[in-house]
Amino acid sequence: MGSDSVSYFSSRSPEEERQAVARAREWQALRYDHGWGWITGPTRYGGLDLPMTYQLAYHAVESEFEVPDTTQLSVVGLGLVGPTVLAHGSPELRDRLLPALYRGDAIACQLFSEPAAGSDLAGVQTRAVREKDGWIINGQKVWTSVAQHADVGEILCRTSPEAPKHRGLTAFIVDMHAPGVEVRPLRQMTGGAEFNEVFLTDVEVPDGNRLGDVDGGWAVALTTLTAERDVVATSDSPEVTSALTPAFLSGLMRATATSQDSATRRELGIVLAEAMAVASLNRAAVRKVEQGEPIGPERSIAKLMHARNVTRAAHFAAGVLGPRIVADTGEWGTYAWSDLLLASPALRILGGTEEIMKNILAEQVLGLPKDRSR
Repeated sequence: MGSDSVSYFSSRSPEEERQAVARAREWQALRYDHGWGWITGPTRYGGLDLPMTYQLAYHAVESEFEVPDTTQLSVVGLGLVGPTVLAHGSPELRDRLLPALYRGDAIACQLFSEPAAGSDLAGVQTRAVREKDGWIINGQKVWTSVAQHADVGEILCRTSPEAPKHRGLTAFIVDMHAPGVEVRPLRQMTGGAEFNEVFLTDVEVPDGNRLGDVDGGWAVALTTLTAERDVVATSDSPEVTSALTPAFLSGLMRATATSQDSATRRELGIVLAEAMAVASLNRAAVRKVEQGEPIGPERSIAKLMHARNVTRAAHFAAGVLGPRIVADTGEWGTYAWSDLLLASPALRILGGTEEIMKNILAEQVLGLPKDRSR
């Protein structure tokens, strides 16, 4: 009954996407103007300066109502870029940008990954050269979410090529409408184009848009990446959340006459047990927030487990459905699963690849020796 969509990424047309973003901006402005746009933020920038527990309570109440989806604004702009500007931006930059971001007047993207420097973020080659009172940026970024809608972008550039790679980076806020900025969509296997490649040719950026110190960009990037782990571990599409439940998956087995197959039932048990484990880790992190304690490795572990479990669930559905997942015959709950199956590889890359996450947990949490091959 109802929609059988099991999508992680959007497959909306460009026009539908623009309309959705416009509705999100309107709703975020309404939130902000009534004090709910940035509940944990400083009052100076329109926030309420309240603990995270109030933000969680607000989201719990809002989830009971039909409101515009603000994912395009909140995940990157409010979840990653906003906290980074607050931590590392100049007072003038914070005054100018933070109210615009949290009111929805400006959308932000994250310009980190490059064709030759994905997981090895410190290896970025986009150059920023000092010129008078500003900088000239040249380079290419890739896999940039919401760049097609963005007004500003947080960009990581190399400013001292002769320095060790972690020490020669500087972060800036770049105007995405500036001359020399070109955004090209990347078509995904699922049919949508949520990611983009961005080309920067002689783009002028004032020094006032710098985040942190010159050659101190790695500390800025770590602030953003820490926030990114939290966002990826706790965000999901409603379709995926509702699909990874005992009722939905066991119903799929009954509909395909596989409910009595012991191997399939065992695989279902693994999927559901790991989904419960991720939920438990996220609840533990929420309890720490409520008690005012810093979050430890729970988010990184949850991100790793969540991506693995969504992949396992997609392959479980493919195994149960067999050829019915390949072609759209109109049969409910069959071909729709192909969206999740095609999206699952991306979940193991975005927010930190599985290999990188395992190295972080092994070295920084478990205290194991560093990987000598790196």
